[in-house]
Amino acid sequence: MAGDEGEGRYVVFHGTTRVAAGSRLDAALAAQALTGEGGVLIFGPDGRSVDFDLSGGPDALARRLSPPTEAPRGRGRPKLGVVAREVTLLPRHWDWLASQPGGASVALRKLVEAARRASEGPDRIRAAREAAYRFASAIGGDLPGFEEAMRALFAGDDAGFETRIQAWPDDIAAQLRTYAAEAFGPDQPSDLATTSASTAL
Repeated sequence: MAGDEGEGRYVVFHGTTRVAAGSRLDAALAAQALTGEGGVLIFGPDGRSVDFDLSGGPDALARRLSPPTEAPRGRGRPKLGVVAREVTLLPRHWDWLASQPGGASVALRKLVEAARRASEGPDRIRAAREAAYRFASAIGGDLPGFEEAMRALFAGDDAGFETRIQAWPDDIAAQLRTYAAEAFGPDQPSDLATTSASTAL
């Protein structure tokens, strides 16, 4: 099943078996087909277990879960998406911003973009670790070596992580690897593993 572009990928597990992957609607339809069998879990792109309203037939699910269609744009220039909000700074900060080319708004936007780019690597690693941890906790918290695997995950020990999940059910281990795909990046700060592990475990 193919996910809707930009929506994120959802997966459906029946016990330890992954039975579907795709859009929200794909996942809901697969889960609906297993209604009454028990042991069905749906996971979102961030590793969280999610509940969909599975009542009604496929048409009802499609109306509720299909991505909304984009409203037609009116005439004129497209909106730039700039939002005005209050910012509180010290006088010396305002003085420095006022002296920058383009003024305070342009300087602030440049500073925010630079900070966002600098944090992308560590943020991706943290998000991948948290997604993998959520998924593993929901579906594999009682599997052998769970705690050791999670410690290896947050320590950035990819070899140790892989060793500890090798004996897990194939579909669970494969999906966990998918969530953890960016969890072992080379650009992680030295304190990221300690901070994340102490928060999650």
